[in-house]
Amino acid sequence: MHAFDVLGDPVRRRILELLADGEMTAGALADVVRAEFGISQPAVSQHLKVLRDNGFATVRAAGTRRLYAVDARPLREVDQWLDHFRLFWTNPLQALVTELARGRRERRTGTPPAAAPEERNQP
Repeated sequence: MHAFDVLGDPVRRRILELLADGEMTAGALADVVRAEFGISQPAVSQHLKVLRDNGFATVRAAGTRRLYAVDARPLREVDQWLDHFRLFWTNPLQALVTELARGRRERRTGTPPAAAPEERNQP
């Protein structure tokens, strides 16, 4: 299964979001997902199986509990694929960072922003 097929399901994305905060038991994951999506515990188990089988999650036994965690390797592959598209948001984000820094500097120094060239030439 392709990474985007795995990530295309909102339940699996939510499980990964929960696991991003750290290991969770299968029961705790099932409780959250069942409450949010209204699906059965066996359905949650099937989503966990898909994540495990496709390398997005790991599981380890701790006594009678099964603890799940994120495996970042497939996410790195997705990140590499997204590199082709980063230019669509990198420049606007850099411009935002510049404007935020300019605003902080103006608040700190108390100097008003410089007028744009077209504003200075107006009568």
